[in-house]
Amino acid sequence: MSLKADFELMARYNQWMNARLYAQAAALDETELQADRGAFFGSILATLAHIHAADAHWLRRFANAMPGLASLDPVRAMPLPELVRGIVFPDFATLRADREALDTAIIAFTVEAIDDVYAQPLSYTNSAGESHTKPAGLVLRHVFNHQTHHGSLAFGVVDLHAGIC
Repeated sequence: MSLKADFELMARYNQWMNARLYAQAAALDETELQADRGAFFGSILATLAHIHAADAHWLRRFANAMPGLASLDPVRAMPLPELVRGIVFPDFATLRADREALDTAIIAFTVEAIDDVYAQPLSYTNSAGESHTKPAGLVLRHVFNHQTHHGSLAFGVVDLHAGIC
């Protein structure tokens, strides 16, 4: 399978799982969403906000490095959330809407990009101020793995018995 086909599949799967995760989280009240669950970022809401913020920053790095990809124009126009520990969104509904917009942008990016795009070097500066250059495909794989890493924990906390994971 080509990277293009693999990443298109991953983007659609990611969107599907995020929709399921957010639907489960929507059934919780604000106190439950903000309760410290022992996850990396404490609460379910903070974990979801972290995943969203990281995705937004990674996609902006792609957008800055690949100005010819029109699919990344919405990402260029999105305000970047802060990369902080804790809750950065005023409410769950706002976070959910922003997540849906970001998932749509990720899918559009993977549909437009071709395998040659993923072979290109992507130079960026991380949140610690360190500069890196890595193949774009390797970086995008990290983006999906990051969501899985934190999302599966948040999903497990939200509904341990759903049998989805």
